[in-house]
Amino acid sequence: MKFFVDTADVPAIAELHALGMVDGVTTNPSLILKSGRDILEVTREICALVPGPVSAEVVATEADAMIAEGRKLAAIAENITVKVPLTWDGLKACKVLSGEGRMVNVTLCFSANQAILAAKAGATFISPFVGRLDDINMDGMELISDIRTIYDNYGYSTQILAASIRTANHITQCALIGADVVTAPPAVIKAMISHPLTDKGLEQFMKDWAKTGQKIL
Repeated sequence: MKFFVDTADVPAIAELHALGMVDGVTTNPSLILKSGRDILEVTREICALVPGPVSAEVVATEADAMIAEGRKLAAIAENITVKVPLTWDGLKACKVLSGEGRMVNVTLCFSANQAILAAKAGATFISPFVGRLDDINMDGMELISDIRTIYDNYGYSTQILAASIRTANHITQCALIGADVVTAPPAVIKAMISHPLTDKGLEQFMKDWAKTGQKIL
């Protein structure tokens, strides 16, 4: 499973990239706002750091304007993935941009029906939002599972990019279901390493080693 980092924080991306934990990056208008930086500038910097897909989102709502924005964003670097919303205009933009050979990430997916439409429009990635479904007492993982089954049934090449990941357990569940990609904030990816028994075991090892009075260096 590929790990994308959901942030526009370049130092945070660099830290995880150095460990081989970054296969791509996703950004959106909210993350650009949080970064406090110009969208073109920060996106260009991320693309130079990470060789994998970097999602940059259009902000227009009408198809022709989305296409124009998508082309401008795609000109930043070869690894740009143009992100468009799952609306009819978004699907129109997806069809045109993917037809031009550009990677397209169709975002804000909340149903299997929407995921089918995105695949048929040529989406490179579909982004179902797990956490936001959980917030309204629906099962986000059930959506991931449904999309996986449908895509496998019909051989759709669109990759499932599980988004709105809130916990390390979400990542485990996505991996078990077979999501192609998860995109998560840096803190959630880092939380995957935590286990109380690891901490307890290391503490005991250090106590026992101190008693030996030895040194390795």
